[in-house]
Amino acid sequence: MNYRITHRTLYEYAAPVTVSHHVTRLEPRAADGQACADFAMEIFPAPTLLQERADYFGNRLCFFSIQEVHSKLEIVTQSRVSVAPRENSAAENSPAWERVAELFRDPVSPEVVEPYEFVFDSPQVRASFDLAGYARESFSEGTPLLAGAADLTRRIFGDFKYDPKATTVATPLEEVLEKRRGVCQDFAHLGIACLRSLGLPARYVSGYLRTHPPEGQPRLVGADASHAWFSVFCPDAGWVDFDPTNNCLAGEEHITVAHGRDFGDVSPVAGILTGGGAHEVKVSVDVEPLD
Repeated sequence: MNYRITHRTLYEYAAPVTVSHHVTRLEPRAADGQACADFAMEIFPAPTLLQERADYFGNRLCFFSIQEVHSKLEIVTQSRVSVAPRENSAAENSPAWERVAELFRDPVSPEVVEPYEFVFDSPQVRASFDLAGYARESFSEGTPLLAGAADLTRRIFGDFKYDPKATTVATPLEEVLEKRRGVCQDFAHLGIACLRSLGLPARYVSGYLRTHPPEGQPRLVGADASHAWFSVFCPDAGWVDFDPTNNCLAGEEHITVAHGRDFGDVSPVAGILTGGGAHEVKVSVDVEPLD
């Protein structure tokens, strides 16, 4: 599947900003059946300094500084991405989750060193007995790993209500678990925390999701959204992506931008600035299929 993606981010500040420094993670990754044929970024006002590189996880970073007084910051990216169908192993044929967890107990085998770092707590995702208890309803003794992850995805989808007003980026997982409400970021963090609480490696994935208009209505430009889901490591199959917000495996309509331990590693735009006061941010995403 081929897509043209336009992502607009607009910051409007209550007071003038004299200088600001930012980092973005907005360029789609090129790996695992996904290819980014073209990527362009425009920044207004134009930055004085700009550098690009890959981060520790292989995500594409852009650092820039604006050294003139400004009351708005607009970042517009355009990408052309192709996503191939994913070959997902049959869940019932995956190894038992206990056997996979055993691989990540010391001493760790060399072939699983890379995913080993995703077993541990990270700043926004911490394992707990409560989360392990919630996870074990999907991971009874001998349950195949991917079957358990699929059932966990189904339960998060059924047990939690999508509510953009219920949480913020700072809401702890304990509160999400108690309120049973949140957004895709919360549900991705919840899935990761449940898996790590069982000693399994899981990572956070950010990107885009193609959305479909109601039947008989035209596709609205800019009506798509940034999205998040989680990925679990399975021997032989590698990383397998699950979307608890939509109760599905990630497929051709999921476009990956970045992955890391949690949202803090993949935030699309972050920065520090002098001045500005309060600010309002507006985000518009358009995922246009080209096939």
